[in-house]
Amino acid sequence: MQEESWTEVIQPRTRLLDLGLADVWRYRDLVMLFVRRDFVSTYKQTVLGPIWFFIQPLLTTITYYIIFGRVANLSTDALPPLVFYISGVTIWNYFAQTLTATSTVFRDNAAMFGKVYFPRLTMPLSIVISNLVRFAIQFGLFLLIWLYYVVQTDAIHPNWLIALTPALIAIMGLMSLGLGMIFSALTTKYRDLAMLLTFGVQLLMYATPVIYPLSSITNPKYKLIILANPMSSIVETFRYAFLGSGTFSWAALAYSAVITLAVLLAGIIIFNRVQKSFTDTV
Repeated sequence: MQEESWTEVIQPRTRLLDLGLADVWRYRDLVMLFVRRDFVSTYKQTVLGPIWFFIQPLLTTITYYIIFGRVANLSTDALPPLVFYISGVTIWNYFAQTLTATSTVFRDNAAMFGKVYFPRLTMPLSIVISNLVRFAIQFGLFLLIWLYYVVQTDAIHPNWLIALTPALIAIMGLMSLGLGMIFSALTTKYRDLAMLLTFGVQLLMYATPVIYPLSSITNPKYKLIILANPMSSIVETFRYAFLGSGTFSWAALAYSAVITLAVLLAGIIIFNRVQKSFTDTV
């Protein structure tokens, strides 16, 4: 009797660190379809559509300028407040939006996961990529404002560390992916964590030098707490590279990279454990 020839054999993964990247590569077209779906579902039936990519960071920057710049009179390291705040908003938004969206990937797509097979990792990866496109658009807006101040004032002093921008983006993307996979796995059983995470991300922004420079923290104890946040060195390096003001440390950047790898490793292990049986608990 002739043996049947199968084009796909679905087997349980036995190794914790086996992400099945070869399968993800074979399903790369599906990843791009998910990316397109994210854009369509987000801005379908909206009047302004993708223009919200520009409106959101602009409104946030103006709000920070009024509240923290004018009312609270927080320091901006002698930098023009508008470019100072939008630099922090641009880099922070990518991390926060990616983490929040990735953290509910199991819960939001439970029906699809239960009906058809595809590598589960394609879903969180598509979120990282789709938010990267959003970041690229908002980064373009930041560059326009940045170029204006570079030409019109002497307060901006960019340097060669701008070349580290791709590495900073990669660290943020991997950090949000790792944390997102951890929380996505946990929210299959504990739905409250999704709301707690949204609140936690907002609080974390205040523990990151987004609306204030690290140099304004004079208390050594509080400064140590801020530096313990791996996102702090990312934001400070980004701002130092483009604006020439702030702090930069290779040690702090290496610390962020190590923490990111540890979080990503933990996310991979937890993700692989939960994906085998999450449909029974969602």
